[in-house]
Amino acid sequence: MSAVPSSPDTILEVDDVEVRFAAPGGGPFGLQRREVRAVNGVSLSVRRGETVGIVGESGSGKSTLGRAILGLDRVTQGHVVFDGIKVSDGRRDALRTLRSRTAMVFQDPANSLNPRLTVGETLTEVLRVHAKTARGGEGARVTELLRLVGLDPALAGRRPAALSGGQCQRVGIARALAVEPSLVIADECVAALDVSIQGQIINLFLDLKDEIGLTLIFIAHDLAIVRRLCDRVAVMYLGRIVEEGPTEAIFRAPRHPYTAALIAAIPEIDPDLALPEAPMGGEPPSPLALPPGCTFHPRCGFAEDRCRTGPPPSLRRADDHGWACILEPGTLATPARNVPSLHLPLRPDHEVPA
Repeated sequence: MSAVPSSPDTILEVDDVEVRFAAPGGGPFGLQRREVRAVNGVSLSVRRGETVGIVGESGSGKSTLGRAILGLDRVTQGHVVFDGIKVSDGRRDALRTLRSRTAMVFQDPANSLNPRLTVGETLTEVLRVHAKTARGGEGARVTELLRLVGLDPALAGRRPAALSGGQCQRVGIARALAVEPSLVIADECVAALDVSIQGQIINLFLDLKDEIGLTLIFIAHDLAIVRRLCDRVAVMYLGRIVEEGPTEAIFRAPRHPYTAALIAAIPEIDPDLALPEAPMGGEPPSPLALPPGCTFHPRCGFAEDRCRTGPPPSLRRADDHGWACILEPGTLATPARNVPSLHLPLRPDHEVPA
């Protein structure tokens, strides 16, 4: 793969990336060496100003992929190219560039902040480490950042214990924005918040997209929120992307049974609404003992003999929509516009179209 993005609009290229971890030994006396492929051959591109959602059940590899993109977990195979610079080979200058232009918002808003530092000290530390302001000018920038995320600058003197969960998460977002990032990865950043606060945080991200052209990778298991926020969605299962494409195309016509089952699991308000018929049973298999063929076949209501014995299907593409399944488009009953999202208090101009 070239170290130059495929187009000027592309800020991130993930090419056939694998991330493996050593696992406790198996066999007699636990001496057998084993590996877990947390991310297994993932390819993904992100355009400037775009919001890409990465969804899937717990253990699907979403967070590991996000950490690998930022160099927090080592890429075992494949390449990550950020704005023309290959960052996956671990070179110090490449990582320095990556970390000065990217940021992460973590799942637990309180524990991601240093309890000994005030809000102002937390943000000032970031500004000084990355030399984003002149000495003595940090205070004005801290005030600007707090206002940008909808917080009263008077909170700069408080510590995380004196803040609510939503306020802590806004501080986490302000900390991410302090480096003036070209890319932000938000890892389950609203999962621990009340529904009303979730809506406020999603509105904040929508505003930041409009105001500063924020490029965002939004990792979540809640498809209702992803549908509200994201331009495109990548669905992961056991370390692989099994479907990827424009958000509305995936919600209106999912082409992988796993995606359809996730959509069908969105809480219903009207029992008469149509849902995709994509039965899914059981639990995901152990990543230490993946089944042969398509790894989803033990849980899939559409599995055939070739799904159990053949090689895992590669991603097929049509109309900017990719899916890793032998099923043809239109095989699955589609939820179309009838699948509701959670009723978050979102801005009217960002409502999902009927």
